[in-house]
Amino acid sequence: MPAWLFALLAAAFVLYTDDYVIAGVLPEIARDLDVTEAHAGQLVTVFSLTVALAAPIAGVALARVSRRYLFTAAFVVFIAANLVAATTNSFGLLVMLRIVAALAAAASTPAVFAFAAERAPQGHIGRYVAVVALGVTGSIAAGVPVGTWLGGHHGWRATFVAMAVGGIAALVFLLVTLPREGDNTGEVPSVREQLRTLTSAPVSLGLLANCALMTGSMMMLTYMAPYLAEVSEASVDQRALAFSLSGFAGILCIWAGGKATDRWGPDRALVTGIGIFTGIMAVMGLLWFVRPVPFSVLVVMGTIWGGMAFWNSPAIQARLYLLAGPVAAQALALNTSSTYLGVSLGGAVGGLTLGSAGAGLLPAVAAVLGLSALGLLALAIGASRKSPTGADALAPH
Repeated sequence: MPAWLFALLAAAFVLYTDDYVIAGVLPEIARDLDVTEAHAGQLVTVFSLTVALAAPIAGVALARVSRRYLFTAAFVVFIAANLVAATTNSFGLLVMLRIVAALAAAASTPAVFAFAAERAPQGHIGRYVAVVALGVTGSIAAGVPVGTWLGGHHGWRATFVAMAVGGIAALVFLLVTLPREGDNTGEVPSVREQLRTLTSAPVSLGLLANCALMTGSMMMLTYMAPYLAEVSEASVDQRALAFSLSGFAGILCIWAGGKATDRWGPDRALVTGIGIFTGIMAVMGLLWFVRPVPFSVLVVMGTIWGGMAFWNSPAIQARLYLLAGPVAAQALALNTSSTYLGVSLGGAVGGLTLGSAGAGLLPAVAAVLGLSALGLLALAIGASRKSPTGADALAPH
């Protein structure tokens, strides 16, 4: 695989780490800037909401910009925002800087995946996208723990400095390895034509399916600790092991999902992944009624669930890329938006479920959301089959 593909992986790793790592240093930020932890938590909220709102707008507005120029400008802004954040004593200014960093992420993250898909050899789109997506799982497995450790031992400002240094390294890697030939964006359809493609049933229903799936997945991830504690009386160390194994499974399955996408086609890969996720959630819901459950049983369930959650990522993005054609980057921007929206909804829906009905109902709600995703995907597949172009694009190669 070409070096530039790993530069895109590094870019994704830095961008996603910057989003997730703030949660690990919230106590230090709150204490130093004299705000409550709940108040400091809004740094995470504003980042996610900014990306969700700005990604589709940036995708359309920047469609004609060279990817090389786009990455350079976005990372320069990203680096500057993190460096200034490391020096500020104002919480209000820190919030604004997180919005600026989020705008840079919104402009560049979809383009990172689109660049990989555009230049993948025939029949290898899923695997190329999976390599870049490893930056997402890598940020959770390595980036966030390292950033949290830095913030805990050297102050939260060190975390922002580290993110700026990571941004510089990623930008240099991109500029050294990205191919100059073919870096133009080609013929870009008019805004009206772009919107027609993006709102078509095969694309829009697929985006809704992804949002439903992410809501269910992130709801369980966010509230996995209280579920494990009540169903198996798991210790802190056991809960940590469950999260670790789930992340490791995600790294393996994101690659396996990419290979399955290339071999089976994205539709079949998605139906398989979402189906297994839904089945696991149903089983975990039933386990509530036979508690306490041995931790060994739950950790197996959780590991499979974690793997399947990441299995779907390459298939979702390959499907949108193949269907959207010349507006693939814009479709992937909308996918980024639906993903972040799902993350936000997962926290909200899970919180309401936990507060009103208890942890035992969490898997059942996630299973319903999984079934909803399958239903929406079935409608999207049916709509694409009515279009000869769509059916041919999604056929396995």
